[in-house]
Amino acid sequence: MGNRIDEIDKRILYYFALDAKNTETSDIAEEVEVTPATIRNRIEKLEERGILQGYPAEIDYKAIDGYVTYHFRCSAPIPDRPRLAQSALEISGVIEARELMSGSGNVVITVVGSDTEDINQIASELADLGLEIEEEDVIEDEYHTPYNPFGPEDVPTGPSLTDFMSLAGDAEVVQFTVSEGAKIAGKTIEEAVEGGLLTDEVLVISIEREGDMLTPKGETAIQTGDVVSLFSKGPLEKKSLEVFGTQ
Repeated sequence: MGNRIDEIDKRILYYFALDAKNTETSDIAEEVEVTPATIRNRIEKLEERGILQGYPAEIDYKAIDGYVTYHFRCSAPIPDRPRLAQSALEISGVIEARELMSGSGNVVITVVGSDTEDINQIASELADLGLEIEEEDVIEDEYHTPYNPFGPEDVPTGPSLTDFMSLAGDAEVVQFTVSEGAKIAGKTIEEAVEGGLLTDEVLVISIEREGDMLTPKGETAIQTGDVVSLFSKGPLEKKSLEVFGTQ
């Protein structure tokens, strides 16, 4: 089963894909209205779940005198594809191997060499592994951009809703960030219930604050910047979320 991510996670992935080296947790935190500690905690969880896997340096080998980068599109028997792709990484000069979901041309190998002799040697070793080279191309330039739907343009104007899930029947779970000036900010859960800000149909199931997960209790105060998860027995109405500053 795949991992679920919310808008905070998406924004982290967007900026790390854009420029991991110069991304500041405080900048992301300010944009999504949470604390830097929350962002650091989310980064750790994305790493633990295998979604955020590393921060490799981008090197333009073509800018180094005499070096060239090649793509070899190879075919491998489908049962052997993972083994051969990983084995290719052990060849000197191979910098990347990708498996493709296709019958032929299903492994793409990226290599770097200082001259034609280097490239020919790598091609020979790939063939010795059992990879059949179908095509080869010199890479002139590569261009990268993060996945735009995870970026700022994907955030609805006004609401700070971060995640939503429908359950069996009419039940729903919704997660959002408590906005500045929210009616419920500063009040305990017990006070919110007594004041009619929370109905009996709505249950606060978790609060994430400054990177820590809190177990909500009656005396727990809800604060601006908290990432709150609500469970509702029925469809949540707009007015139920307005007290948290969402629209």
